[in-house]
Amino acid sequence: MPTLAPAFTPELADGLDRATEVLAGRRVAVLTGAGVSTDSGIPDYRGEGAPKRTPMTFQQFLGDDHYRKRYWAGSHLGYPRFSAARPNDGHRALARLEEAGVTNGVVTQNVDGLHLQAGSRRVVELHGSVERIRCLVCGQIFARGAIKDRIDAANPQLDTEGEVEIAPDGDAIVRDVDAFVVPDCTVCGGHLKPDVVFFGEFIPPETYREASALVKTADALLIAGSSLTVNSGIRLLEEARRRKLPIVIVNRGETKGDSRATVKLNAGTTETLVELSRRLA
Repeated sequence: MPTLAPAFTPELADGLDRATEVLAGRRVAVLTGAGVSTDSGIPDYRGEGAPKRTPMTFQQFLGDDHYRKRYWAGSHLGYPRFSAARPNDGHRALARLEEAGVTNGVVTQNVDGLHLQAGSRRVVELHGSVERIRCLVCGQIFARGAIKDRIDAANPQLDTEGEVEIAPDGDAIVRDVDAFVVPDCTVCGGHLKPDVVFFGEFIPPETYREASALVKTADALLIAGSSLTVNSGIRLLEEARRRKLPIVIVNRGETKGDSRATVKLNAGTTETLVELSRRLA
């Protein structure tokens, strides 16, 4: 993907100058949300213009076979396009900042794995990864590809070649799921679930501790592409605020952290991260 040529308005140029001044010479922790991956073709739940959508909760998935069928059918149909997404220039800019020693790593709310593909080495996947499948009973981990093959074999009726509407977590809208065969654990027969945090589910404590450690060892916090609607993001912002760290937020539209930001840039993440990388690295 070619580097985007940003058309910086005077207001945005001034904000970039202030953000550069705030971040320069400091070790920066980074928190990213869905807005960082939109230029890779993965839509955002809450960004400006995003359609209203109510994701499935963990309680629904766990308690109802119909919900499990609907989730797995949609996830299976959406996965090929989701997994075909590639890092954009914003992901690569963050990798360069880490390589230059400007950042100490990335905490991401995304489950797409694009930061790792872009070359970032220390990545805390706060909400997990769609590439891993976990048994909810025995804890066995399976590769997504192996489960995909099983679903293909058990569900020849699925139209895997048609156009699907993809969502940020990689699923698609599917209405007729009565005949769908849900894969189960080949070790114990338990329910399988992508190793991602559903709505209504808690982030594993050890994962949050790792994310918190990045903020605690940083001198500033850069938040990119997150509306900070999810509590985990606000908690990390609050840790930075209590330590009186400078906080820079880059996001199109309002976020729940705007009033606590040292600098807020109402801008696209790709072009802004590329410019910050050029200035800081």
